[in-house]
Amino acid sequence: QVQLVESGGGLVQAGGSLRLSCAASGVIFSINTMGWYRQAPGKQRELVAHITSGRSTNYADSVKGRFTISRDNAKNTVYLQMNKLKPEDTAVYYCNAYISSGGSGYYTGYWGQGTQVTVSS
Repeated sequence: QVQLVESGGGLVQAGGSLRLSCAASGVIFSINTMGWYRQAPGKQRELVAHITSGRSTNYADSVKGRFTISRDNAKNTVYLQMNKLKPEDTAVYYCNAYISSGGSGYYTGYWGQGTQVTVSS
């Protein structure tokens, strides 16, 4: 099976920075798109950023210019560098990845358990 394990969340003051990491492990043949989502209390889960296998990126308007997504294919890991954090960035951040465990070209979506990011004003 496949697991995604996030790390790097925590409490930070407004204007500060955090770096999230998400490592995939298990039976992995290849990884397609990887991404980060977040869910604040009382709100729906929303896309923060994603990165394709070719390293094309896409960001939510609310984080453009402040967050940077990257990936290390050798480590099956995706990162989210978050700068100039704002209180409205407070949420549980979830990693998502589409992973193939064989050579069939079929990819399954997996989620991490989530990591809390809290930004104080």
